[in-house]
Amino acid sequence: MLQLTALVEAFKRRFGKRPAVAAASQAASPEGIANLISTNPAGWRAAVDAPKNGARVLVATNVTGFQHASLLESLLAISLTLRGAEVHLIACDAVLPACLKVEPHSVPDPAAIVSGEFRNTICKGCMAVGEAHFAPLGLVQHRLSDLVCEADRDAVRKQLAGRDREALSTHRSAEGDELGMQGLAGALRYYASATLPAGPQADEVLRRFVEAAALTALAYERLLARERFDVAVFHHGIYVPQGPAGDVLRRKGVRVVNWNPSYRRSTFIFSHGDTYHHTLMTEPTAAWDSMAWSAKEEDDILSYLQSRATGTRDWIWFHEKPDNDTRRFVAELGLDIEKPIIGMLSNVAWDAQLHYPANAFPNMIAWVFETIDYFSQRPDLQLLLRIHPAEIRGTVPSAQPLLGEIEARYPTLPQNIFIIAPESNISTYAAMALCDTVLIYGTKTGVELTAVGKPVIVAGEAWIRNKALTQDAESRDDYIALLDKLPAGAMLAPQTIERARQYAYHFFFRRMVPLPFVVPAQGKIYGIDLPSIDALRPGQFPGLDVVCEGILSGTPFIYEAERIGLHA
Repeated sequence: MLQLTALVEAFKRRFGKRPAVAAASQAASPEGIANLISTNPAGWRAAVDAPKNGARVLVATNVTGFQHASLLESLLAISLTLRGAEVHLIACDAVLPACLKVEPHSVPDPAAIVSGEFRNTICKGCMAVGEAHFAPLGLVQHRLSDLVCEADRDAVRKQLAGRDREALSTHRSAEGDELGMQGLAGALRYYASATLPAGPQADEVLRRFVEAAALTALAYERLLARERFDVAVFHHGIYVPQGPAGDVLRRKGVRVVNWNPSYRRSTFIFSHGDTYHHTLMTEPTAAWDSMAWSAKEEDDILSYLQSRATGTRDWIWFHEKPDNDTRRFVAELGLDIEKPIIGMLSNVAWDAQLHYPANAFPNMIAWVFETIDYFSQRPDLQLLLRIHPAEIRGTVPSAQPLLGEIEARYPTLPQNIFIIAPESNISTYAAMALCDTVLIYGTKTGVELTAVGKPVIVAGEAWIRNKALTQDAESRDDYIALLDKLPAGAMLAPQTIERARQYAYHFFFRRMVPLPFVVPAQGKIYGIDLPSIDALRPGQFPGLDVVCEGILSGTPFIYEAERIGLHA
């Protein structure tokens, strides 16, 4: 039996020595937007008042109560204004009957959504956060209350009254926007479940989210009838109100840019047209497979991938204290190290359903059941399912635990099927190192596994799909045919491993754009570390220049780390 140390040493011998991981820099104290403006108020006022010869940009924050979103979008508004853009802002001011801020930890009682009582607390705080970040800018601000009125709310309520769950979920606007689907996504996010709970209360919660989607679409229709915008930039790109806002903007010919914080510390991922959860699957391979490549880039990505096991260079990770003692957990689980082990990595059930369109299976849970059924007939193989730690450690913990779903369907599992529970500290990386092949649905871990030579079968819509690096199932029968070929019995071919590392480099270092002035902050997701507002002008931060040029001109959001230099 190989211990983890032996596996690491074997990995080093095969792929070369890795440089040491640099120590994390100490985060500076965050500054407020008002304080940043005060470093050069005259210069900022001159920029705001200057004749605009650039793009008209809508910073569509909508839900301003997410401190991290409002902070970054206020910085983007400043940076774009300093580059000659005419920037407008838009925010909800307690108009919508449900939204992204309605989360199970902040609104634990669904009745508060049905009655609208949540507005007494959630909306007030949300608006205060937005005021603190955007009021000091002095830019044009639009409010949803200026675009929809009580009569509109009454009309939407009457239109949707009496509709059952199915009718609500499939509701479309007269223009064809899938408002019901957007509302269902919001409701499932609230319940943190791949399916809505039974009962009339869940139907009413769904109704509020669909109403909110309809009101959002109406507000954006009216805004775009009054104002012309070249591009809109906003966080998430999915759920309510961001999803329906994006649908209207695209339909009206406004370029859409979506963003999210990415895994590496002080980096963000931007995408054109839609959320990156969707666009990364169809990104042309030409964006990365002809990039400059040398031993330095290979060493850089291998060093970073090694750090992923502990998250030392990240600000999004799910393992608190990973257990790498292979000998111990193999014995604990009862695995036979001499028999082929097939790894399996789940997503959070509701997250997988909302972020990725289904492919070979209608949803992730159906994939899990099908896989267990298959391996119950393959005693020559062992299946090792690692349930995603984000089920309990994510921003919105899952209310539909996968282990519970499995136990309900399979009171007794076959002896060749093993499960690592989400609360377990067993390292996912150490566990998958034992496996012949790994099965995934939508996890980004496929990017990491292929880069170290591990064969991967993709059953859902993972980002590694369509890169000629994995075996991609297009149907249930296709998936079963791929399983029939197991075990693989070998690592990926050397040329495939090199391409996989190139993609990993592209994904982690080029698509995750560094904005090093956005830093981890005590008591908040992050803050800012800038000496002056003038530091946001062109030429100061290459990553910011990439982002602003992409927003203003539509150029790719690719930070060429191999040329510009790697941001730790």
